[in-house]
Amino acid sequence: MCDDCDIVLDQAAVGQTVENFKMKVFDPEEGGFGEIELADIMAAGKWTVLVFYPADFTFVCPTELADLAAKHEELKKLGCEVLSVSTDTEFAHLAWKQSEKLLEKVRFKMAADTNGAVSSYFGVYDCETGLALRGTFIISPDGLLVSSEVNFYNVGRNADELLRKVEACVYLKDHPAEACPAKWQPGDKTLTPSEKLVGKVYEELHK
Repeated sequence: MCDDCDIVLDQAAVGQTVENFKMKVFDPEEGGFGEIELADIMAAGKWTVLVFYPADFTFVCPTELADLAAKHEELKKLGCEVLSVSTDTEFAHLAWKQSEKLLEKVRFKMAADTNGAVSSYFGVYDCETGLALRGTFIISPDGLLVSSEVNFYNVGRNADELLRKVEACVYLKDHPAEACPAKWQPGDKTLTPSEKLVGKVYEELHK
């Protein structure tokens, strides 16, 4: 809890089950407003990708959302519900989507965390500004937080790496005994940890 905030929530942690949350959204595909809840996404058997950003009508943010939009269809095919999240209202999301040319291809839901509760739970809420840092989180269909990335305001992210991480997480959910090495891409060799692999990773990768 921040000294200047009234938000009191346990914080999400990688490897632990995420608490249910709900937010109002602007849905570009439907062209209207609605609400989304983690429990419903999980009930549909989907992965959840949360992409927090500081604010609408800013500068790095539209470049990130455009980059994310370019990978949205691939993420959907992997079974993901993609949500961009800021502390702006759903009305501001609509106005920004209509005015910013970089957002023309955005089709994922734009969530409104107006009281900062969800941002605080994921550890990206900045009480001094009332904004969210650039946080990206991947939640499994079982509700497990499997990936967390947080950048400061001035460093944009790369949706290529987000897609790669989701691909790895999806693969590993079906192959829990394996592990994906650095820069792993679908079809690359994985590792199966065992006593035989200790000190012999190079040999295993170069068979």
